[in-house]
Amino acid sequence: MEKFYVTTPIYYVNDVPHIGHAYTTVAADILARFNRLSGKAVFFLTGTDEHGQKVQKAAQQRGLSPKEHADQMVVNFKNLWKKLNISNDAFIRTTDEEHKKVVQEVLMKLYEKGEIVKRPYRGWYCTPDERFWTDKEIEDGRCPDCGRPVEEIEEDNYFFLMSKYQDALLQYIEKNPGYILPETRKNEVIGFLKSNPLGDLCISRPKKRLSWGVELPFDRDYVTYVWFDALVNYYSATKYLAPRYEGEIDWWPANHHIVGKDILTTHAVYWSTMLMALGMPLPENIFAHGWWTVEGRKMSKSLGNVVDPFEVVDTYGADPFRYFLFREVTFGLDGDFSVDAIVGRINSELANDLGNLLSRTVSMARKYFKEGLPEPRQREEELASLALGVYEKLREHLSVLAYHRALDEIWSLVNYINKYIDTNQPWALAKEPEKRGRLATVLYSSLEGLRFIALYLYPFMPEASERMLKTIGVDEPVKAGIYRELKWGGLKSGLVLSKPEPLFPRIEKKKKQEDTEKVEGEKQKDNLISIDEFARVELRVGKVLEAERIEGSSKLIKLQVDVGEKRQIVAGIGKAYSPEELLGKNVVVVFNLKPARLMGVESQGMLLAAGGEKSLSIVTLEKDIAPGTRVK
Repeated sequence: MEKFYVTTPIYYVNDVPHIGHAYTTVAADILARFNRLSGKAVFFLTGTDEHGQKVQKAAQQRGLSPKEHADQMVVNFKNLWKKLNISNDAFIRTTDEEHKKVVQEVLMKLYEKGEIVKRPYRGWYCTPDERFWTDKEIEDGRCPDCGRPVEEIEEDNYFFLMSKYQDALLQYIEKNPGYILPETRKNEVIGFLKSNPLGDLCISRPKKRLSWGVELPFDRDYVTYVWFDALVNYYSATKYLAPRYEGEIDWWPANHHIVGKDILTTHAVYWSTMLMALGMPLPENIFAHGWWTVEGRKMSKSLGNVVDPFEVVDTYGADPFRYFLFREVTFGLDGDFSVDAIVGRINSELANDLGNLLSRTVSMARKYFKEGLPEPRQREEELASLALGVYEKLREHLSVLAYHRALDEIWSLVNYINKYIDTNQPWALAKEPEKRGRLATVLYSSLEGLRFIALYLYPFMPEASERMLKTIGVDEPVKAGIYRELKWGGLKSGLVLSKPEPLFPRIEKKKKQEDTEKVEGEKQKDNLISIDEFARVELRVGKVLEAERIEGSSKLIKLQVDVGEKRQIVAGIGKAYSPEELLGKNVVVVFNLKPARLMGVESQGMLLAAGGEKSLSIVTLEKDIAPGTRVK
């Protein structure tokens, strides 16, 4: 039996599930469902990453053990997968004893092969990212990834000799063009390997600094690096979580690792070289997809625009959300989420194109053939050929994760049947008794085409597909391997069809407005803060000493501001102010804001301002107040 093994990343338990987590997991679910219906033995794995410093610190702050903290946080992901109809075969947790045992076996094997060595190490460590950086990589004492301060650490550690596999990995990627997708991500990895000497990977942390992790089997004073532990999950799960089919199945290697583009390097470089050192086959494909913005802006807790997938599903339903994610944007590119976009897809494509097609076809069959579904007088070869041919195209597109193209193929069938009905006009045929045979053929063929559409859409929208099938009289559940049995004419004649319920009710503008106002009202309610929380924000008077535009930006201005000490602040006020206008102004600055980088320039605070880009007005003081004075 042919096997298919697909994975998501294991999600960090300190995260609250967001649209990115949903996107990756639904992508894997579509592949798993499609391959089950194609008759393959399928293993779909997801799970959570539960070790490391951030988990240990968060647990301490909550007065819990790290395991207790993880046990509570993991429920968020399991609940979301249930809500999104995710059909994962297993859910791995890196705190599973079976997983930890495999991690230690892998570590021991590499150590015994001489692939892991101990040596003194000095480097710059970013605690939030749990990662070491070299002198050349850090920028002004800050992590190049997150912009937060790093600390210098000198200690003995264990290293995986990753550097020796640089050339081998580069050659492998170039010889296997489908190994990393999409093409742009593959080129990024190749460029990285060609332009940077690959260092060795520090894969240990002393227990005196971090105790929450998998203990090294050859040195009990250390635990392993959280990423080493996490990556091994893809292999360890095959040893104790994989489903059993008739006959022995060797699940490794995976067919697809689906990840976000932010963790491509760890998978394409760390994981690949680890497998090379172990002498194990590499996965067939690593696919790194893009990120989602919200109405053109990056998602941010501070902006309050993080998309909550629980809320989206409650508002629009799981199937429309699943459909939107893979219809709206090419998988691999960045996408933009907006209420207008998802409502537009629901109303135009799901309600009008598909829902209306189902409703009018069933209604006409009920009206004109009260005795039951008619027997067709002839086979509509063009429609039958198109319907049967869609499967092979789906298989081709989904093999390279081209979800939008797969949906295009299904919609070509939807559009064909809509046109077929409009051309043949069953309502006109019904008026001429001598054409009752043609009427039977047209309505039967349209309903049979809808059966194919429902089966093809099942991986994308399982609930809606099952409702479609029941509406046209198919009560049997969608079973594994059904795509292998596809044939035209499978719909039974003589069935008395039930009155169709709206498959995807239109979202009227008024209702959409009410929903928006409700959501906004809830957000306002949720955004209320206590006086104690407000007291944490430290506002100070500042005097602008210097100001200059940042090259390449039309709105960013770099300021040097006296706030009792000299601070550099980057402000997006360049369309309302020239640098010269700002000199000498007394402004109000958020003093205790975490530093951030804008277009590569560090900002150590924020100016208060109001209005739009061009009508923007910065907050100033009517009297001269000494720089650094606290605003109360």
